[in-house]
Amino acid sequence: MAVMAGKTFIQEGEPASDFFIVTSGHVKIFALMPDGRRQITGFAQSGDFLGLASGSTYGFSAEALGPVSLCRFSRTGLNILKREFPDIEHRLMEEASRELVQAQKRMLLLGRKTARERLASFLLEQHHRSSTKEIVIHLPMSRTGIADYLGLTIETVSRTLNALQREKLIAITQVTQITLLSLPALETLARGG
Repeated sequence: MAVMAGKTFIQEGEPASDFFIVTSGHVKIFALMPDGRRQITGFAQSGDFLGLASGSTYGFSAEALGPVSLCRFSRTGLNILKREFPDIEHRLMEEASRELVQAQKRMLLLGRKTARERLASFLLEQHHRSSTKEIVIHLPMSRTGIADYLGLTIETVSRTLNALQREKLIAITQVTQITLLSLPALETLARGG
């Protein structure tokens, strides 16, 4: 299934009849606040599952950041697959466990870390999730999206990125491309050091 940039393909509160695997592209995951604002709760990329841990309705919305390709599976079809291929159930359990670990890390990120620690953690997370493990990372999300995800203002994100660049920890080569110049220093910063 192909989804165009800016299109929401999972709607919070709708019946969770399907789950998805991102096969290419990047997705913004968000929740709606009671006052109508959106809170970005995560980003998904190729290989990530969406809607797997949902109950009867989706607890989040998902929007394509750019062109996205997805595999869509019905929950009833999933039950048939699990009976025929028991290894699939193990893989799905691993994915659900990964989602829980990510949620716990996000609570720590928002609850206890400074802006510098949050941004360093975010950059390292993007690096670890990259398929190439290069020191150059591509950020398909806007600075506003990063700020929303990290619980910061866009001004704080911009100031902090510029400070990390002045300290030669990163180099901002393009708006959506950052080179990580010192992984050990970023890791120390992310840990609170």
